[in-house]
Amino acid sequence: MSQLGAKARAGLPDSSFAYIDPTGRRLLPIHDEAHVRNALARFNRVAFDDDASRDRARTRLLKAAKKYGIMPVGFIDGELRPERRLPTGRIALLLADIENSTRHLTDLGDRYSRLLTDARRILRSATRRAGGHEVDARADEFFAAFADPPSALDAAITAQRQIGTYAWPDGRRVRARIGIHVGRPTLTVTGYVGIAVNTVARISALGHGGQILASSSLRDSIGEVAGVGWHAMGRHRLRGIPDDHELFQVETASLHIAFPPLRTGH
Repeated sequence: MSQLGAKARAGLPDSSFAYIDPTGRRLLPIHDEAHVRNALARFNRVAFDDDASRDRARTRLLKAAKKYGIMPVGFIDGELRPERRLPTGRIALLLADIENSTRHLTDLGDRYSRLLTDARRILRSATRRAGGHEVDARADEFFAAFADPPSALDAAITAQRQIGTYAWPDGRRVRARIGIHVGRPTLTVTGYVGIAVNTVARISALGHGGQILASSSLRDSIGEVAGVGWHAMGRHRLRGIPDDHELFQVETASLHIAFPPLRTGH
């Protein structure tokens, strides 16, 4: 497939792209058979604005595939049965949620949806670039899975850096709590279930905005990483979890490291 140069791209109408993001950037060209095949292969690497945008882009892509006589069986199966592309076995889980989301909603009103969309886009992009998979995004939470534990750490660090430097509306200070953990959840048609899912949720809830908390299972799976410190936070009983967990704060360049005590009442 020949590269689509800037001049040729600019000459194409918007209908020649499966997705146009909120900034006007046109992605996934579908103006000929070769580019449709390429768009099918790259679809899951795109950080869509939201689930509705993803659905619209998928519909446009599938219509283009039909036009050129392409039968994307594997693509359709993966999109309709997402559990087939999620990792299984011993995996890393990441859960993030926006701190003070109710206050942001109260202050911004209808504009809060834009803030939430931008936060999700950052988290999705960091997850996909690290090779992870989005599992769910509801309310102010974002849940992702990684076959490779170091990738979960990379995604968490990247997301925190980008959230911390993003130009939020009205100069607001938006921060996310992020928890990362390694376990063996059970994969179902609706996502993951099991003690590992509850554990990562409880770890995230203990933290503060801008903080990354990791379980000892995550730290032990990765070991020492250049430029990354593991500040021991002690052992903690997580609500509803039978065993205590030793937790660590991830520390690295450009991340805030001074926080109040963990939110153990949550």
